[in-house]
Amino acid sequence: MMQGPFQSQSNSPRLPAAALLLLAAVYLLTGVIDHDPWKTEDAIHIGIAHGFATGGNWLFPYVAGEPWPHTAPLYHWVAALLGKIFGGLLDFHNAARLATTLFGALFLFALSGAARALHGADAGRAAPLLAIGTLGLLTPLHEAQPAVAGLAFAALAYWGGGLILQGAAQGAAPRRGAILLGIGLGLSFPAHGLVGLLMAGAVLPAPILQRDWKSLALALLIAVPLIAAWPLLLSSQAPELWAQWLQWWQNELAEATLARGIPADRHVEQLVWATWPVLPIAAWTLWLHRRHLSPLAIPLLGLLLALLWFLTGSPRTLATLPLLLPFILIAAAGVDRLRRGAANAFDWFAMTTFSCFAVLIWLGASAQALDWPPKVANNFEKLAPGHTVEYPALALAFAVVITLAWLLSWALRRASWRPTLHWAAGTTLLWALAATLWMSWIDHGKSYRAVALSLRAALPQKLDCIERAGLGAAQRASLDYFVGIRTTPPARAGSCEWRLAEGSLGQAAPAGWTERWQGHRPSDRKERWFLYQRQK
Repeated sequence: MMQGPFQSQSNSPRLPAAALLLLAAVYLLTGVIDHDPWKTEDAIHIGIAHGFATGGNWLFPYVAGEPWPHTAPLYHWVAALLGKIFGGLLDFHNAARLATTLFGALFLFALSGAARALHGADAGRAAPLLAIGTLGLLTPLHEAQPAVAGLAFAALAYWGGGLILQGAAQGAAPRRGAILLGIGLGLSFPAHGLVGLLMAGAVLPAPILQRDWKSLALALLIAVPLIAAWPLLLSSQAPELWAQWLQWWQNELAEATLARGIPADRHVEQLVWATWPVLPIAAWTLWLHRRHLSPLAIPLLGLLLALLWFLTGSPRTLATLPLLLPFILIAAAGVDRLRRGAANAFDWFAMTTFSCFAVLIWLGASAQALDWPPKVANNFEKLAPGHTVEYPALALAFAVVITLAWLLSWALRRASWRPTLHWAAGTTLLWALAATLWMSWIDHGKSYRAVALSLRAALPQKLDCIERAGLGAAQRASLDYFVGIRTTPPARAGSCEWRLAEGSLGQAAPAGWTERWQGHRPSDRKERWFLYQRQK
């Protein structure tokens, strides 16, 4: 195939596989459990999984009893099963969130296989490191997020496409590649809807470029039934829900950026932040191999499709996820061939930046536990009033060990993979320290548990219905999950005795209603909830 010029020319010893596996395990597992569902995506998707596990209807996603056509159900099926299986050991939300860890591990594994098939063994070890260090993946890989399942199956499709492009002459197994392509393409749709299909569909030209029609036929033979299974079942059992799902996606596709007038600089800012540091490395790779881009044809096609999707939508972090997979695969082809000055600068920047942030996290932990420094402790108290923290010995020991491991990594011998490893290890360090030392403080401010329990206490035990005004999906999902309260939209509220509204401090009760309660999350003083009772 077209692989030769993209093979790393470095004479450095390879990064030990055990070190990569350990780093990936710490990165994926830390901070996934031991906290409540958080606003916004985390609460919504845990709510959907909880609905599957407790409601008995597994056909369509629901948020607090109402259809939610914004997603596909595969991730939530897995999350619901994990919640039921491990429910005796963990809270449901912690067990369900392990679905992200599972799909995250599949993503890193398939990403490594894809990079290895496309660019060689060195790229296969660089790609997971680049993914771990990518800022745009940090939050999605640690919350309940179906987009991670879409990434995992798209990476599987790229792996299959890479094996097909190698061809039998290169010692690869095109049939195995066709199977991987078919599974990845087929499951990308129930995992992440049309976005997942967009990411994985970029690989379909691989067997066409290779003129391997048998592999193309086999991939489609596997993919088409997997894609069609859920729509056929849903359209036969609940055609109104299938129509609602299609209508929502049609509306999404119709809302283009130019029509809504979103400034281009907002997309650029979001793109640069979410793709750091793979964006400049990918740009370097394209420049380095500008006269021989054929081995990058498939990732470049995926990048083009993802850019079109990103630029015709809202500039959110989740909208950048389809870009990250092709960016990482392109960057993996050239990261080990950075010029010495650029590699040293990249390495130095990672070590100094992450070390400084680690010191700040430890300082914040000291402020929370020991009230020192006083000024910092006072700031923490302002942001989360009433929060207290006591660190278990095991948590402190873990934080100390991971900090020492980071310091020891400074002594690593010079190697082509050292800058990439330091960036991935630094990202893992910051996340692990924050999840260990700041988790209870973050959870205190981001969870709706306290406000939901306070609301429940203000209501009578028996309720007919509660009309809602201004509550978002995450708020409704949290109320349903924590205290079993489901609100009614105004159009169907009729003569509900109670009304729950979101508003601002000091607002007056609407005419005909009497205020009975108000509350808010400790970290959010703008978002306030008001409970009103209808006047008789």
